[in-house]
Amino acid sequence: MSITIILIAIGAVALIWYIISTIRICEALRKRNIKVNYFLLRLYALKYVNQYKNITKKETGQVGPLFYHWTISIITVLFTAFILIFGKRI
Repeated sequence: MSITIILIAIGAVALIWYIISTIRICEALRKRNIKVNYFLLRLYALKYVNQYKNITKKETGQVGPLFYHWTISIITVLFTAFILIFGKRI
């Protein structure tokens, strides 16, 4: 297997992980009676993640685990995309 295929697979898994984390964050907010607009989710994702972070920090004193899932997954997606795009030029 080439490194390109491995990076594409890692990026795809991280992208799915990102989507699931975003949906779970929205569900956690919805359970706390905060309105979530699923139609404009891509536009409001950062807002919802920030709300989730602030609410869980107020409730438990710590940031909720979904925040870390979301952060790690988006960083992984961006990192693999960066390597795939610019890796051959370096």
